[in-house]
Amino acid sequence: MKILLVEDEPAVAAFLHQGLTEQQHSVDLAADGLLGLHRAQTSDYDLIILDQLLPGLSGLDVCRQVRSHDSGVPILMLTALGETDDKIRGLDAGADDYLVKPFAFQELLARIRALARRRHEAPAAAAVLRLADLTLDPQAKRVERAGQGIQLTAREFALLEYLLRHQGRVVSRVNLLEDVWETSFDTGSNVIDVYINFLRKKIDKDFEPKLIHTLVGMGYVMKEGA
Repeated sequence: MKILLVEDEPAVAAFLHQGLTEQQHSVDLAADGLLGLHRAQTSDYDLIILDQLLPGLSGLDVCRQVRSHDSGVPILMLTALGETDDKIRGLDAGADDYLVKPFAFQELLARIRALARRRHEAPAAAAVLRLADLTLDPQAKRVERAGQGIQLTAREFALLEYLLRHQGRVVSRVNLLEDVWETSFDTGSNVIDVYINFLRKKIDKDFEPKLIHTLVGMGYVMKEGA
């Protein structure tokens, strides 16, 4: 794979460059956000590994601008900021995965393999998904309930699409972590709960019937009625 590594810590950058090169990847380095953004916008990469705390331009800003230029390139964000809110900010900026420093190199490689698989999988069917008066158009990236447009972040959209494709079936937190995030945060993370609450506020709070239901100890199910 051709990888862009945006990392300002020389020791970390050297370690990752050597390790990834030994895995037969081609690695371009950028030590600040401005250079990283320039390289991302002027060259094609199979993956971008992006530190969040960067001089010149923050990793979050780099991620947002890369996403506006290239919606498909996988972005793996590396950072020492490991709180749930930090993860959510990174994911909402457009990152596909999030790895907290310090990390095991083998875990990084596993995340890279997962992101590579995702990019090369055939796209899902583009048929409009429906439940009660809720519709989701995967191709147009549009969600409506009772004819009212609902604005979702990319992560919220992916979560809602997954729930709708599995409507009537119970999906566990593990299912969502593996299939929507294609990762596994530490078991103490409440990222899933936070995003479920985001969705409920947008598609259930002001509408009837409620469509997202929690089964304590089991997971979530999307269906019409209790």
